[in-house]
Amino acid sequence: MEIAEIEKQIRQIPDFPAPGILFMDILPILRSPDHFNAMTHHLSQFAGVVDCVVGIEARGLILGTALALHMDKGFVPLRKAGKLPGEVLSISYGLEYGNDVIEVQKDILNKGERVMLVDDVLATGGTLISAIHYLIDLGATDITMICILSSPEGVAALEKEFAGSTANLTLVTAALDEKLNEKGYIVPGLGDAGDRLYGVV
Repeated sequence: MEIAEIEKQIRQIPDFPAPGILFMDILPILRSPDHFNAMTHHLSQFAGVVDCVVGIEARGLILGTALALHMDKGFVPLRKAGKLPGEVLSISYGLEYGNDVIEVQKDILNKGERVMLVDDVLATGGTLISAIHYLIDLGATDITMICILSSPEGVAALEKEFAGSTANLTLVTAALDEKLNEKGYIVPGLGDAGDRLYGVV
């Protein structure tokens, strides 16, 4: 299935969950086994070598689990506060419509692991930036970020935040803005010159 056919299934819902927010709804993709399977296949092709998949609540849990199974890798959830048992690490972050907290179980990652980090949309960058800091603190040295859609603002925030990072960071995504939706568009500042913004899904 062509990538354009998958993209057609994404619905835009204005003023949700708050006025002024344009919500990108991927549920029609998930509802169709053909589209869901094709999307998972396309995204997995850009994973590189990873040891585990980490998914961000909520839709990142769904996508991350599917990708982990497809690639025969383990899965680690980043959950909202109070959802995980045992000792956890917490971090708060800003959203385009408020603030939130995510948690991960302590000691669930091994130092030096190569991680695929999955979320559905990179909007302002708050969630993804917090998650990356989390993973680096837990010992991850190589992080491939998978997002179905990204805004120019989110990419710019990510680039600024990690311009001097020693971690190897790669962003694999498509863009809400056509000027960023070219396969092979180089995102300066994210790791080395080989890191790219791929228009894949």
